[in-house]
Amino acid sequence: MNALDRKVLRDLRLLWSQAVTIALVVASGIGGFIATLSAVDSLAGARDAFYASGHFADAFVLVKRAPDALAERIAEVPGVVDVQTAVEAVARVSVPGTVDPVIGQLIGLDARRPLRLNQVQLQGGRWPEAGTRVGGELEAVVTASFADAHRLKPGNAVSALVNGKRRTLRITGTALSPEYIFGGIMGLPDMRAFGVFWVDHDELAAAMDMRGAFNRVALKLAPSASEPAVLDAVTRRLRGLGGTPAHGRDEQGSHAMLDNEIREQRVLGTVLPAIFLAVAGFLLHVVTARLVATQREQVAALKALGYRDGAIALHYLKLVAPMVLGGYALGLLLGRWMGGMLTGLYAELFRFPSFEHQVPASLALVGLGIVAVTAMLGTLTAIVSTVRLSPAEAMRPPAPGRYRRALLERVPWLPVTPAVRMIVRNLERRPLRAALTIGGIAASVAIVIMGNFFRDAIEAIVATQFEHGMRGDVIVWMTEPVDAAAARELARLPGVLQVESGRRLQVRFSHGHRSAKGLVDGHPPVALLQRVVDVRQRAAEAPPDGLLMTDRLADKLHLKPGDTVDVEVREGAREVVPMVLRATVSDMMGLNAFIQRDALNRMLGDGDLANFFSLRVAGADLPRVLEATQGLPKVAGAFSKATMLRNMDEISARNVRIMSSILTAFAAVIAVGVVYNNARIALAERSWELASLRVLGFTRAEVSLLLLGELAIGIAIALPVGMLLGWSLTHAIVDLMRTDQFLFPVVIQPRTYAWAAICVVAAGVASALVVRRRIDRLDMVAALKTRE
Repeated sequence: MNALDRKVLRDLRLLWSQAVTIALVVASGIGGFIATLSAVDSLAGARDAFYASGHFADAFVLVKRAPDALAERIAEVPGVVDVQTAVEAVARVSVPGTVDPVIGQLIGLDARRPLRLNQVQLQGGRWPEAGTRVGGELEAVVTASFADAHRLKPGNAVSALVNGKRRTLRITGTALSPEYIFGGIMGLPDMRAFGVFWVDHDELAAAMDMRGAFNRVALKLAPSASEPAVLDAVTRRLRGLGGTPAHGRDEQGSHAMLDNEIREQRVLGTVLPAIFLAVAGFLLHVVTARLVATQREQVAALKALGYRDGAIALHYLKLVAPMVLGGYALGLLLGRWMGGMLTGLYAELFRFPSFEHQVPASLALVGLGIVAVTAMLGTLTAIVSTVRLSPAEAMRPPAPGRYRRALLERVPWLPVTPAVRMIVRNLERRPLRAALTIGGIAASVAIVIMGNFFRDAIEAIVATQFEHGMRGDVIVWMTEPVDAAAARELARLPGVLQVESGRRLQVRFSHGHRSAKGLVDGHPPVALLQRVVDVRQRAAEAPPDGLLMTDRLADKLHLKPGDTVDVEVREGAREVVPMVLRATVSDMMGLNAFIQRDALNRMLGDGDLANFFSLRVAGADLPRVLEATQGLPKVAGAFSKATMLRNMDEISARNVRIMSSILTAFAAVIAVGVVYNNARIALAERSWELASLRVLGFTRAEVSLLLLGELAIGIAIALPVGMLLGWSLTHAIVDLMRTDQFLFPVVIQPRTYAWAAICVVAAGVASALVVRRRIDRLDMVAALKTRE
């Protein structure tokens, strides 16, 4: 071991506490990077493997009824490799022991024609046998997530309202499908409220009057095929059969939710760790720069003894290497643990045959490369100026600075004590150092705000959508538009206090060469139970002679109020109607437009039709109303607001709390790292001054105030700066996570700012107490020795 290596060990022993804090900051950055991206990679890998093994289709078409012979015409479309038809039905399902509304998707399985696309994998039990059992029972295999949520096992039974007739479904097994990885309704995860049941094809076709026909098509496209061209050709061939136009995976509910989750987590897994590693680089720069400054004469002696600049630079890189490599190793372990935890959370929302957390070697190597670059940049930029000095110049103390009165001292009416004067002067004479310290602390404030923002956003979504927007207690959806007079039948149900009719259409908006798929909602002239509410919780009225459109949709189509947009109805005759945009609204859900229902019916040339109804129900009568709707004809489903709120609290809110706790802990590590390192280095630099003051009669408390007062002022300035940075960071991440389906509202509650301040101040106080203890133990004799 040469002399420089022994010096590295001595310096590490002296700097062990600072080395630990730097390693913890590096571990936080690498841990977040590895955890988030490895969990997302595992999620994407499980998805791709399941899609491949299950032969997930590339496109889908829903029609009302089409003869089996039409499948051959669809297969003739250029670019189509395979066509698979099926009979499917949406049914109201009743599960013993619960009155919560449940929607069932019934899919026919034909043992004579094994599935080629969207293959179902049996998880337990057996496949249903053909034929009807005693009492009209149908055997069914159900999605594993739904069975787990209701604790259903083979042999249990549920009932389903199929085409107006009550049928018993006897569970024979559980299964998984690449088409239903995500289970939920209205874009919200809810394994209890939505289940898929695979039953005998012939029995389902007979129940739906679909013998010799189909109503669902799955397509496999050639790799070189143009998806828009194929979808357009298939839609034209099925025109006149009802249903909706052909669409790709982007509109398939399960895939859209899974793809959005992967996209959002990749953003978080890139932006937040980058902040941690930037702070780590800053700490390395500060520690190394100040260490080199205190060892200036040692560097000069080494150069005089013949050590080259490269050898001295390598010496300081060796000093930094254990800090960052130790942090990297700890971060790798932390990332594996947190990644496994995130994978467990994903496994509750998305179901795969095999889903294991793995950390790819490439991801670990990328993390190591990032750490190495951070360490080199932070170290080399700190030592370059000192290493370039000649030995003779480095032997001399640095030239004293040019001091002048501090800015605060120039205010004649402001009393300034000697202690405050010394603190302010030291800050003003080293503005870059003070700015870097403030920036590091501000970053920790911003991260706490970012972590807790999602909790505020979820609460804002609940308040906007469920309290101000959805004022009714139940939404009843119909299988097809019905006479709006059906509201009177619903109003007669015991416990129903008020009913409001609405109509929703799937459409395509076009303006010039731009187009987008979305929905048009028809509302009453004065909506009371189902209102349009913007992100600021202000109600907006649907116009009687034009469209009220979400601002994201208007921006996508380059529309402004007064412009005309073509609205192509994706149902029925699929006519195209030009309409005028009257106003825009900042809505959070989807790309939607709103109009009064009467105007929408006139536009389509229909009578007084509606396809959904909002009900206000007396609280105690809610179970009775939900049960009563199960017997009504043409009712596709009834959704309870209370049930949806409960599910959001159980799943979404819990996940947000976990994420907020992790980010708060990481932010505390940053705050401790920045505050403690700056205090320790300031103590090393100013030990002679502090010892001199002690000899002159200053007390320990007064001496500590001079050093810790700077940190207190830095934290005081960093808090508002960090709050502004957190607000800006939140806006930036929300913009990166913005999708057509959903927009997080940027809402940060005062309590979030207060919590960020409390966390950072607590971290600062803890660091200050440790440094204060070192000041109290300062060896004045050793500190007062000089080299002059």
